Formats: sequence, C-alpha cells, structure tokens
Amino acid sequence: MTESMDSTTAREVFDSDGIRSAVQEILFSIGEDPKREGLIDTPNRVVELYRDIFSGLRSDPEEVLSVFFEENHTDPVAFTDISFNSICEHHLLPFHGYAHIGYVPKGRVIGASKVSRLVDVLAKRPQIQERLTTQIADIVYRCLDASASYVFMSAEHMCMTLRGVKKPDSRIITSAQRGGEQEVKQLIKTISLSKS
Repeated sequence: MTESMDSTTAREVFDSDGIRSAVQEILFSIGEDPKREGLIDTPNRVVELYRDIFSGLRSDPEEVLSVFFEENHTDPVAFTDISFNSICEHHLLPFHGYAHIGYVPKGRVIGASKVSRLVDVLAKRPQIQERLTTQIADIVYRCLDASASYVFMSAEHMCMTLRGVKKPDSRIITSAQRGGEQEVKQLIKTISLSKS
C-alpha cells in the first residue's frame, strides 16, 4: 500500500459487533427503543450497509491499476460519466455524482473497467470530494506512468440538501490535473467533445 493511502486507510479490521452496539446506543440516545419490532434488526442491517459502503478501506487502490497493457498509444484516453457514491466524513451522509477521468499514456493503457473500479475503491470510504478527486488523478498519473491525468467530478451532497443550508440540486465541482499543460488541455478538450 502506498504512503499516501496509509494516512487515509484506517485498520483492516471490520468490527461488526462494535457497529451493532454503536447503532443500538444511537437509537437509545435519540429516544428510541432499539428492541422495538421495526428497529430490532436495524443494527444488523447497518453492519451489512457499512460493510459495503466502506469496503474501500480494505482495498489498495493502486492494485486496481496493477494490470495494464503495453501499447504504442500516446493519444488521450477518457472515461466519462462514471457514477459514484461516497460518504462524507464530516456528517457520515452520502454524496453522489459522476466523474470524468482522462490520461495521456506513454504506451501503457488499462482496461475500461479498471478506472470505474478505482473510483469505487476510493469512494467507498469516509471521504471528501476534494481528496477523492486528487487521489484519482495522482494514482492514474503515477501507476500508469502517464504524461498527464485529469479528473473532473460533480456531486450532490446530502449534508447540503438534508440539513444545514438545505439547498437541493446544488452540486460541488472539483477537478485535478497532473502532468504537462498541453497534455492536460488535450484531455479537457477530449472530455468536452464527448459531452457535446
């Protein structure tokens, strides 16, 4: 696992009993009866939910891009409209949206499903969109030894729509770029052309 990922990755243990206990305590603390019929299985359901939505904590995102193909290809490659779901680490509420990801290879290319898998591994952990965008750009650039990488993300955050300012349909836009300026411009143009 890389140094940058070590700081964002907790431990590799998934404590089902601890989660069950914590959910029961939360239910009790908000004034509910955790033994009520509608809530009795809620702790177990939350355990399975958390096992899925935080599964990225137990995966090394760089391993996703460890299988690649050496090709004589040096033109821009872009993947658009990759949907994702993540959990904001500030309120543990979801944010969801889409990503456009591009890179300019120096002869090393990856299968199409790998980029979507990379997004999932990094999104399925407590996150903030800014970090998620940067991590994707860094890993694509480094693991593929690319001339450039570019990531654009747009997401709706439930912490802005369900609570606080309560602004439905508002979105946060983030982008990150690595590599040469000309190559990044090519990537942005390629992604823009795919959207027209």
